[in-house]
Amino acid sequence: MLRGNLKIAHFALLMSFINFLFFHYPFFKFVFHNIDYKSFNGIIIIISLVVAMIVANFFAFYLFLFISKYFGKFLLVLFFTISAIAVYFINTYSVIIDESMIGNILNTNYDESSSFFSFKLIIYVLFLGILPSLYIIKTEIVNVPAKTFLKTISLTLLFLLILVFVNAGNWLWIDKNSKTLGGLAMPWSYSVNTSLFYIHKHKKNEKEILLPNATIKDNKKSVVILVIGESARSQNFSLYGYKKNTNPYLSKTENLYHFDATSSATYTTAGVKAILDYKKTDDLYEILPNYLYRNDVEVVWRTTNWGEPPVHIKNYQKRDVLMPSCKGEGCNYDEILLTGLKKQILASAKKKILIILHTSTSHGPTYSKKYPKQFETFKPVCNSVELGNCSQTELINAYDNTIVYTDYILHTIIEDLKQLKDYNSTMLFVSDHGESLGEKNLYMHGLPLSIAPKEQYEIPFIVWVSNDSIKLKPNQTLSQQNVFHSVLKFLNVQSPIYDENLNIFK
Repeated sequence: MLRGNLKIAHFALLMSFINFLFFHYPFFKFVFHNIDYKSFNGIIIIISLVVAMIVANFFAFYLFLFISKYFGKFLLVLFFTISAIAVYFINTYSVIIDESMIGNILNTNYDESSSFFSFKLIIYVLFLGILPSLYIIKTEIVNVPAKTFLKTISLTLLFLLILVFVNAGNWLWIDKNSKTLGGLAMPWSYSVNTSLFYIHKHKKNEKEILLPNATIKDNKKSVVILVIGESARSQNFSLYGYKKNTNPYLSKTENLYHFDATSSATYTTAGVKAILDYKKTDDLYEILPNYLYRNDVEVVWRTTNWGEPPVHIKNYQKRDVLMPSCKGEGCNYDEILLTGLKKQILASAKKKILIILHTSTSHGPTYSKKYPKQFETFKPVCNSVELGNCSQTELINAYDNTIVYTDYILHTIIEDLKQLKDYNSTMLFVSDHGESLGEKNLYMHGLPLSIAPKEQYEIPFIVWVSNDSIKLKPNQTLSQQNVFHSVLKFLNVQSPIYDENLNIFK
């Protein structure tokens, strides 16, 4: 390990160079795959990006270290540690650390985050994070006069501006790929996007915009069970033509319909919000459960997941609330959401009922731990959190078993609803987003929608209706925005914001 005293500029340049070597293989892998690197212009872009990366990080590190060498060292230790973790996830799961991925990370609960723990992650953190951090802490930095600092920082800034000017002809390519490039550049990806996430979150956390009042138009008992799926992609449902029988129950169920559909995003928070919003929007409008609860509908929210917008209802039930009444092995899985469900419906004093079940069944990387062993229909399965270490057959088998389990859960809900003879009832199953399973060397989800493969946004939209309760419009291609208006239609709730074009029922 290097030792001794270094001038502040030399230390900042050394740290920038090490940062470049350790953390930018994915960045330049993307660059090489997306330009003609043998052409003169391609060579210019590559050289410019290498120089810009080193000089820009030197500029930032030099500035922080001059302000305070202790503050600068603290940031460098933080950067190297976080970058080591970030590059592990980029290399292992082919993610991009953009603003939406930052939202995923910051909204992930302990159970989910702990499922990513692996020996390979420890190696990354140890060699790319901790060892450089020890050197950063031990090295003595020799400061420089303010005049020298200003001269160096000014020349560096001037150089960067000249570099930008020289590459004026390449800005179209850089702008086109800016999201991906920004999501792979360390430490800018997570530092800039974390700031943007909190800025946008602050705007979104403004007071909920209330929708106009609604009116219930009849006294007929009606119940809607909306099941929000997690990471379920339609192409692995046999209902959608998948060659393996992942829907042994639903494929034999009468009055069941399935539609081609797409998600509004490739990550949970945005996907769930889209399902509950009355239109596609970034604003915080009153979501479906809050709106119906305020307008005298019985609303129950049960969840083993996270990431929904603020829910303002009386019956919000997480796993710990349901566990005391649950019995059997299924209590450790998403079956817990069905605990006493029919009893709760029958106990309601209201005629109109909406129940939302937010599942987590198909969330990776631990697919094989998301279902009871009796649902392990397809073998062998992937048991590693490092999905690239499994064969695609093992990975897809494990994922397909989560779909088999989902099929059973939806079947159980339908059987419960069939017993409610006094109710018109329907079940809607819509996933928050899809999932990549090694196609194009991509795993899980979270890529920006503009560049995401279809596996991450083509989702199942499955509907069951009780006999003679209502008919469905045929031959529809749906989106998550269809949910809000279809629920209003089924419950016969009249509202000024109702859109017949987004309703799936006749």
